[in-house]
Order: sequence, then structure tokens, then C-alpha cells
Amino acid sequence: MRKLVYYIGTSLDGRIAGPDHEFDFFPRGDERQASAYETWMTEQLPDTIPTAYRAALGVADTPNKRFDTVLMGLGSYRPGLAEGMLDPYAHLRQYVVSRTHPENPEADVTLVRADPLGLVRRLKREPGKDIWLCGGGQLAGALLPEIDELVLKTYPVIAGAGIPLVDGEFDPTVFTVRQRRTFDNGVVVSWLDRR
Repeated sequence: MRKLVYYIGTSLDGRIAGPDHEFDFFPRGDERQASAYETWMTEQLPDTIPTAYRAALGVADTPNKRFDTVLMGLGSYRPGLAEGMLDPYAHLRQYVVSRTHPENPEADVTLVRADPLGLVRRLKREPGKDIWLCGGGQLAGALLPEIDELVLKTYPVIAGAGIPLVDGEFDPTVFTVRQRRTFDNGVVVSWLDRR
């Protein structure tokens, strides 16, 4: 069965974005450090690179390795829209969970108005690659019962406020660390499986 994988960057205090959805505060390190980290992540998960940037990073024709579907909350979808990207991940099957975002027939995005948990359960029963939960915190909170794996990129910064990694009901859920890798820019990538 397919897995739902929450792959996201986070601060040390568990914020995936600032109060106004900003994410430019995550430190990249110097140019060499940032390049080594970004090259490694591009090789590991090219599927998670927005379609508009794939050619520049040399992965335009790279087949999807891990994911064939992406789920986004409206807050995760909006940054691409602000740059004119109606289909930020055109190489994936795209779902945006929002009660308020208007339909756009020009976008190859399926809007999900209700029951994201039911959607994930249906998607998991279909054949295919894993499903990437791109964000945000409220959607992760709603989907916590179905999250099978976490891939957390933890940046060496405390945000102090902002959008939490998971924003939902109190529901202690144990994950087991499968692997960790530390990069010279201070980023620690952790792979965790639901226990």
C-alpha cells in the first residue's frame, strides 16, 4: 500500500513558516554548504522540486523516484500562485485542500473541499508511488492518523512564532527514527516511521 509521507522543512521550535507564511528565514549556510545540501536533496527527492525549477536543476526529465501525488493546504499552494504557478508540481497528481479557494479550470489541480482524511485513504488504496504531504500544519493535523513517514529537514534556527509543523488536536503519535543525516550548513534531515 502507498504511504503518506510528510516531507517538510522546520525550525528547531517546530515552525514550518513564519506568521505571514514566510520561509526565507531558514538559514542556507554559505554558498558551498548550501550547494552541497541542495544537490544531495535534489538527487534524493527530485519529485519535490517545483516543475518551474526542474530544468535549471537538471532534473526536468528525471522520472519521479518516490512520489506521484502531492497534497497541499492552501498556505502551501499560495507561494507558487504568487509566482504565477497554477500547477507548481505538474509532474505529480496535485490536490489542494481548501474550503475557500476558487476553482480554476486552467490549473491541473484538484480542489478538495472536505474530508481530506477520506481522500488520503482512497489514494492509499490505489496503485502507484507514495503520496507527498507538502504542508501545511493544519492539513498535517487533519491527516495525522494517516501519516506513515516523516522526512524532516530541521534548520538551525528558532522562529519564535509561526505555522506549526502539526496544528491539530492533542493526539500523541510515536514515530521511530530510521535515519539521520547532518549537513555542513547545520541542517539535520531525519527519516521517521510511524511506530
